[in-house]
This record gives sequence, C-alpha cells and structure tokens, in this order.
Amino acid sequence: VRLVESGGQLVQAGGSLRLSCAASGLTFRDYAMGWFRLAPGKEREFVAGITWNGVNTYYIDAVKGRFTISRDNAKNTVYLRMNNLKPEDTGVYVCAADWNKRATMTRQFDDYEARGQGTQVTVSS
Repeated sequence: VRLVESGGQLVQAGGSLRLSCAASGLTFRDYAMGWFRLAPGKEREFVAGITWNGVNTYYIDAVKGRFTISRDNAKNTVYLRMNNLKPEDTGVYVCAADWNKRATMTRQFDDYEARGQGTQVTVSS
C-alpha cells in the first residue's frame, strides 16, 4: 500500500492550496480517508476525514468553513482544499487510509492501516 501526498508549499495568509493524496496497492473505495497534520511543538491532529463513499465528511472546528475534503474513487485520490489559510495551519499534512465502510470514522491516527509521508504546508503571516 502506498499513499503519496502532494501540493504543499509556502503560501501567504489568506491564500489557498489543494493537497492531493494518491493511493495505490489497495481497494481505495473500501477505505475511509483522513488528513492529519503535525505542527512544530504540537501533537499530530486529525484535520478532516471522508467516508469510503464520500457521503460523510468530518472536520475539526478550526478548519470548518475553510477546508473541504473530497475524493475521486475512480482516480484513487483524496483531496484537501484549503482556503483562507492561517499561520496556525502550518505543518506537515499526512493522509491516511482506514479500512472502514461505515458511516462514521475514527480520528485516531494509529487506527489507520496506511499512512503517507506527508507534504509540508507553510503559511506566512
């Protein structure tokens, strides 16, 4: 199983980015997908998640209304659209896959069977 993130870069506050995570080696449509981030001096946190069929999405309060998670099961890819970025959004963003066909999903990183290496997002003030 391989998850490869892309799209991270340096951006000014108020800007936008779209992260992508391409999956291979798994039946993508059977997996819920999550985005996590690790910021300097902070613990890794769940940012957003989407169920296997794309019907349900979940966000932490800090990104609601600014971030949108989506997936394309035909392309084995999950996306994270990030608008109105803030300096506190800075971090390494990691996507993760959890074999789960329920309507709910876990926010615990260790519950995910596959994880990517991450892509760096830096938001300057």
